[in-house]
Amino acid sequence: MAKPSLVKTSIKKIFNSWRNIAVALLLILLVVFGLWRSLWASDDEAVIYTTEAVTRGDIENLVTATGTLQPQDYVDVGAQVSGQLEKLHVDVGSEVKAGDLLAEIDATVYAARVDATRASLRTQQAQLLDREAQLTLANIKYQREKNLFKEDATTNESLQTAEANLKSAQAQLKALQAQIEQTESTLRVEAANLTYATIYAPIDGTVVSITSRQGQTLNTNQMAPTIMRIADLSTMTVQTQVSEADIGKLRKTMPVYFTTLGSQGRRWYSKLDRIQPTPEILNNVVLYNALFDVPNENRLLMTQMSTQVFFIESQAKDVLLVPMSAVSFISPRGDRPQAQTANRPEPTEQQKAEWKKRRAEIKESIDSRNLSADKTVHSQRPALVNIMKSDGSLEERKVLVGVTNRVQAEIIEGVAEGEQVVSGSSRPSQPKAAAGMRMGGPGMGMGRR
Repeated sequence: MAKPSLVKTSIKKIFNSWRNIAVALLLILLVVFGLWRSLWASDDEAVIYTTEAVTRGDIENLVTATGTLQPQDYVDVGAQVSGQLEKLHVDVGSEVKAGDLLAEIDATVYAARVDATRASLRTQQAQLLDREAQLTLANIKYQREKNLFKEDATTNESLQTAEANLKSAQAQLKALQAQIEQTESTLRVEAANLTYATIYAPIDGTVVSITSRQGQTLNTNQMAPTIMRIADLSTMTVQTQVSEADIGKLRKTMPVYFTTLGSQGRRWYSKLDRIQPTPEILNNVVLYNALFDVPNENRLLMTQMSTQVFFIESQAKDVLLVPMSAVSFISPRGDRPQAQTANRPEPTEQQKAEWKKRRAEIKESIDSRNLSADKTVHSQRPALVNIMKSDGSLEERKVLVGVTNRVQAEIIEGVAEGEQVVSGSSRPSQPKAAAGMRMGGPGMGMGRR
């Protein structure tokens, strides 16, 4: 009976020994994992900073839009009389001067009307001579009857008849004179129509299009048909469509330049001339037309060319530049970015006063720094950047930012050319794309890790 109890005791001892071995192995694994974390994992979690050097160059803050080229001055040459287009004397691209012959319309009918009206006028002029003679005769008879009546040699009835005949002759003469004036007016109209059958250039320019063909019949009863368009290509107008989100950034006379598809990077510069107040709505998008002129002496710019237009909102030349991702802006009240507030103390009133004073000094010295005249005072903003020193440590530095765009920022003061600014950070376990992420912006900052 003692043997079963002995077996149970042996099994229990074996089970306890295996449990102790398992616990020991688990403790060993935990120790190894802790050592690995302390020795190697800390290196994997270290922050890798991306730095870029402070460079010197030019910067522009631009409003971009698309546009088309149109001649500044052009005329649609049409026909004022109906008829067959008998002859075209120009082709598309022909250079013309004001008064040059452009086209001829068949003038047979209009010449015949002029001849008929002129013959009618001559007939009426002959009748006028007859009426004048009749008036002279009536006047003579009236004077004779008047003298005879004074001597009681004629009756009162004869005198009245002679007076009535005189007045009738005068009235008939005036009526004929009015008819002659009407016929002369008709003759002028018919002569003008005959002249309109020959079409001359109204301005100096280039024939840019011809819409009517030689031999075509033109009908002016309903609307004046257009034969061709003449444009002065020496000055072109760029019609730009600007979205309602950007139109508030434009102002009259602001500098602007544009490129074309075939210009190979060449820029044409001008100044904004006018903004049309009435928008165009295309697919529920509100667009405003902004127009400016540009000289075209070499005739390199053509009608209806597409343009990429850049309105220069602000610019600076030969200044210090850093990536926009390296800048963390400070609010106008002097507060730090939110991400840095918990780790860094608030600036003192003395520091705020020093910054205010320094901004005033920078404002007074804008011209001496060769900054753009278009830059306004509010474009100078305090900010923070992190400088990577030669020993690998970071130094947070206050700077004054001028012109900015989506890529770069002008640093008016606070850094030197060639210094390395931190533009991003990442961990080895993170994708490399994280190194290019912005480290700061309005209301955001970068803290050390």
